[in-house]
Amino acid sequence: MKLPPISDRQPRVLVVDDDPLVRTALIRMLEVLGVTASAVPSGTDALEALRLSPRAFDLVLLDVAMPGATGLQVLEHVKSTPELADIPVVMVSAQGEVDNVVRCLELGADDFVTKPFMSRLLEARIHSSLARKRVHDWEQHYRKLLEDEEARSEQLIANVLPDRIAARLKKGEHQIAEQIEDVSVLFADLVDFTPLAAQKPPHEVVALLNRIFSHMDHLAGARGLEKIKTVGDAYMVVGGLPESREDHLEAMAELALEMRDTVPRLFALELRIGLHCGPAVGGVIGERKLSYDVWGDTINVASRLEAHGVPGTIQCSRVVRDRLRYTFEFEERGPISLRGRGTMEAFFLLGPRR
Repeated sequence: MKLPPISDRQPRVLVVDDDPLVRTALIRMLEVLGVTASAVPSGTDALEALRLSPRAFDLVLLDVAMPGATGLQVLEHVKSTPELADIPVVMVSAQGEVDNVVRCLELGADDFVTKPFMSRLLEARIHSSLARKRVHDWEQHYRKLLEDEEARSEQLIANVLPDRIAARLKKGEHQIAEQIEDVSVLFADLVDFTPLAAQKPPHEVVALLNRIFSHMDHLAGARGLEKIKTVGDAYMVVGGLPESREDHLEAMAELALEMRDTVPRLFALELRIGLHCGPAVGGVIGERKLSYDVWGDTINVASRLEAHGVPGTIQCSRVVRDRLRYTFEFEERGPISLRGRGTMEAFFLLGPRR
């Protein structure tokens, strides 16, 4: 009966015996079983073959008593070498004393056959050893698939949720909401994108948005700021949460300036940007399609500053101007009317103070 292949190739067995007649007999038996066989006459040759091709063999038929490196030495090397340890080894020997068998098993031999061997018995033991190797290989294969899938899942979670929030969800928390006393919030909107999109096929619109927002993702990520979401052609990013940091507002101002300057140059579109800071609540709620979000008046003000802004500018609140006035230059716009907030002083962020 021929043996089924372990993978997409035929099983391959290394025969190690100093007797040419035994080597020939074993190779013929293996060929009848549908197994590819390689033969070497000494333990030294076996060690070299395993060194050159550690993953080439699915079974070793190993004579115990040989000149040079003995079968016991080869066996010990195989079972103590991580790259080789999962290869089954069947010892074949004319020495059938109990102590000899015990020593082979202590060193990790998978089976033991005495010479002269019965062909059917040896075939059965070869079959059994190759079957165990096949099961081991499939276990390793599926373990690798699971590890790869887990890594992809971890990467997907990392792209959707902040690391600290993801860790808390994994621990079993179902609702996460934190009050943060000082965060910075930026909203950016692509000016006149809607009429432009109406003139393009949908796939071109999506491809353009993907390029623009990927560029913004890179700029925000480089400064350790947290992208929250995109809505249509609008982009939202926050600083100071979920991990607090003292310089979040400075980092957000730098991001706003770079976005203002690079997006028109790279994509021929202007941005309208709003920037505000203050307290907010950040967290994850619900049970399906989870995402990290922030809520509060600070977010509403930043959104309205963007909506009432001027194309190509970064419109800020007085609190932003006051906190950054020693390191950045501003231009006073004057009072503006914000829906739901009434009149509010607004300023344009121009650039770093020189």
